[in-house]
Amino acid sequence: QAAAPLHPVTVQCEEAQMVVTVHRDLFGMRRLVKTTDLTLGSAACLPVAQNAAESTVTFVAGLHECGSTLQMTPDSLIYKTSLSYKPTPSGNPVIVRTSAAVVPIECHYPRKSNVSSNAIQPTWAPFRSTLSVEERLVFSLRLMSDDWSTERLSNGFQLGESLHLQADVSSRGHVPLRLFVDDCVATLSPDRNSSPRYAFIDLSGCLVDGRLDDATSAFISPRPRQETLQFIVDAFKFAGDDRNLIYINCHLKVSPADQAPNPLNKACSFNKASSLWAPVEGTGDICSCCETGNCP
Repeated sequence: QAAAPLHPVTVQCEEAQMVVTVHRDLFGMRRLVKTTDLTLGSAACLPVAQNAAESTVTFVAGLHECGSTLQMTPDSLIYKTSLSYKPTPSGNPVIVRTSAAVVPIECHYPRKSNVSSNAIQPTWAPFRSTLSVEERLVFSLRLMSDDWSTERLSNGFQLGESLHLQADVSSRGHVPLRLFVDDCVATLSPDRNSSPRYAFIDLSGCLVDGRLDDATSAFISPRPRQETLQFIVDAFKFAGDDRNLIYINCHLKVSPADQAPNPLNKACSFNKASSLWAPVEGTGDICSCCETGNCP
């Protein structure tokens, strides 16, 4: 529904961004607010376009942009932000004729859904084209108990403890698939590109945290099954920062189970005893790029 005085704010939730259209008759009083008094999110992002004929302005923001926050429920990812109207004086600088307003905005996405087209390699086109609604790939990443038997009830850790992480994919009757963790990044905000950031899995499946002298982080070998990958990471926090909440963002991917692991699809840990990188499966040479940094 188009933005109109009766519905002054409309939101379109797209795959990677939200589009917010605001009618400048924000209060339905035939008094148009100034475009410069409207901002989006805690970062106070400005509108990207305005339509003078329809008296509307449009904001376009990535789901992690403009200071939005992410809430996760068992079934949904909820990105939250707000539209702010802060009137500035016009005419007489001593008075204003409208009240400030904050409009909460949410975009809801199902956690269990088809993988994004951006995560599918071009060579997968035939496989992707035959994927039906009933045969979706469902990825998950969970904190597990120390014996891997159940999901961990608490997400709190003390320094010196280890995080037991388990990645899974449910292919629902498709051809057998093997799961890999492409990369994992720790940050202090939901934005994986924020600073500071620490990539503890990188280079298409190298658990680089285990290369540090004070770490024992490693993938668990052998796998319990092809569609599951388990790994242990020693607990850490960011130096010089007192915040105790760390966000972990991982890219998961799959390849056909009958395809041999290669430098692009691998799970490699550093063995301190031998000072060599070793794969969970496949030949040792697929991990050589973990040392050189020249991985695909």
